[in-house]
Amino acid sequence: MTENSAGEIIEFDNVGLRYGTDREVLSDLSFTLYPGSFYFLTGASGAGKTSLLKLLYLAMRPSRGMIRMFGSDAITLPREKLPALRRRIGVVFQDFRLVSHLSAFDNVALPLRVAGVSRKELEKPVTDMLEWVGLADRMDARPATLSGGEQQRVAIARAVIARPDMLVADEPTGNVDPDMAVKLLRLFESLNRLGTTVLVATHDVHLLRKVPDSLIMRLDKGRLSDPTGALRYPPRRAAVSVGGI
Repeated sequence: MTENSAGEIIEFDNVGLRYGTDREVLSDLSFTLYPGSFYFLTGASGAGKTSLLKLLYLAMRPSRGMIRMFGSDAITLPREKLPALRRRIGVVFQDFRLVSHLSAFDNVALPLRVAGVSRKELEKPVTDMLEWVGLADRMDARPATLSGGEQQRVAIARAVIARPDMLVADEPTGNVDPDMAVKLLRLFESLNRLGTTVLVATHDVHLLRKVPDSLIMRLDKGRLSDPTGALRYPPRRAAVSVGGI
């Protein structure tokens, strides 16, 4: 993980997003995410959470506004430089997106292989990562033989194997039981304690109480709201600002 000398990881300024000629699904988003913080992004189904996450991990570009990531303008950055920026953000998808014909080990190893790491060099970090998520005894298993909670833990291990500066998770507890949901949150917390900024999107309000130091970002019909004022004051580990509502 690398440290951004400017302090912030991601800054949105008056960002809007529309699909085609439809009305904006996200409007007037202005906020800053800082290193070392734990964020929840919450809102009803259809509020725009997944669309916002896609902007965060550079799966799409906004219709208007400015997005800065790690000191770079993510909108005007040449396409050939986007992969390096994307590698600084790990992503956990709600539907896991594991490669069905690969073992748990090989799924976790994928980001390292793409980066050119040899099989010999990646064996220890991948094994260590599977031990961290509690799946050392399942590393040879294919996704179809894993439970939903096990598949999600493989997805988490894959997302963080390359030591990203930030982890973004889209409804990571949506397909698991309540006990497993808490276990997954504990994994995110332990990663956060190591310095990784974590943002978890969820519609489950009960999860919001599980991480005491977390900051809550609420989306309502494509707009951010801050009804408690929690985002206006610096948390113990970092500062955050949200505005432009």
